Amino acid sequence: MDKGQPQAQRRFVYGGQAVIEGVMIRGRDHYSLAVRKLNGEITTVSSRLSTLYTGRLRSIPLVRGVIVLLETLIIGIQALSRSANIALEEEGQELSGWSMAIMLTISLTLGIGLFFIAPLFAIRSLDSMIESDALSNLLEGILRLAVFLAYILLIGLLPDIKRVFAYHGAEHMTVHAQEHELPLEVENVRRFPTAHNRCGTAFLLVVMVVAIAVFTFIGRPSLPVSVASRIVLVPVIAAISYEIIRFSGAHATNPLVKFIVYPSLALQSLTTRKPDDAQIEVAIRAMEHAIAVDQGIELPSDSQDADSEGMEASESEAEEDEPAPS
Repeated sequence: MDKGQPQAQRRFVYGGQAVIEGVMIRGRDHYSLAVRKLNGEITTVSSRLSTLYTGRLRSIPLVRGVIVLLETLIIGIQALSRSANIALEEEGQELSGWSMAIMLTISLTLGIGLFFIAPLFAIRSLDSMIESDALSNLLEGILRLAVFLAYILLIGLLPDIKRVFAYHGAEHMTVHAQEHELPLEVENVRRFPTAHNRCGTAFLLVVMVVAIAVFTFIGRPSLPVSVASRIVLVPVIAAISYEIIRFSGAHATNPLVKFIVYPSLALQSLTTRKPDDAQIEVAIRAMEHAIAVDQGIELPSDSQDADSEGMEASESEAEEDEPAPS
């Protein structure tokens, strides 16, 4: 496509995430949420995105990876909270700014602590047995990946998470159908796999691999410096990982890229489930709603449009070949 083509006419790459009894799809300037309520009805809502997530910074290599990380975390918390309220028919309850900040801080602390700090301490306890800095960092990376896989396996045993994983599969399948420009109908969506190159699970796997390379580069400094590096370098690792995911999504048909991303696609068998038709219907509604908002089409009567300065997958961009994790 001609790079000189107006922004509005460029191909837009949609992405999203699974939420409680629903799916979120990220549009150009809004996100759309479709949730099935206890009475079986599907409610759709949308909120405007902060300009931080849609402005020029989003097009700067490496910088955009950090912005996507922030967007994914904040959107994820908001969408999950909002979907839970809708599913339980408690739509009037919204997270306050302080509540959002506290939940974001807790999420980051637990994530960095579990996947970065804990493996570091575990391997450093074996320092007397490991003479090579490179080997130490490699073993730390392997342990980090093992913890990550164990975490996914364990939460996947929970019934509620299994349903979220099914909606995750429905979201991926619907994105596939939209990308192939097929009518968004259940039978068309059913034709596609539950795995997708731009999945957030794939992004996290790339983060684990990139982290090994980054931490090997800085060697094995003192424990306090190593701990600080595991915290400070998270945005750098996320930025590099995002560029890799973006490249793989834009060249998904390349045989070499297919070979490289195969582990990421295989890993999604743990974070997705085959959805039922009702779950696919919800994903379709979310996608249709996002497209309608982008096109300025009047929204259905069960929808509302609210501004949101804080609003994963999360996750798409207004460029012809600029995918993001979903």
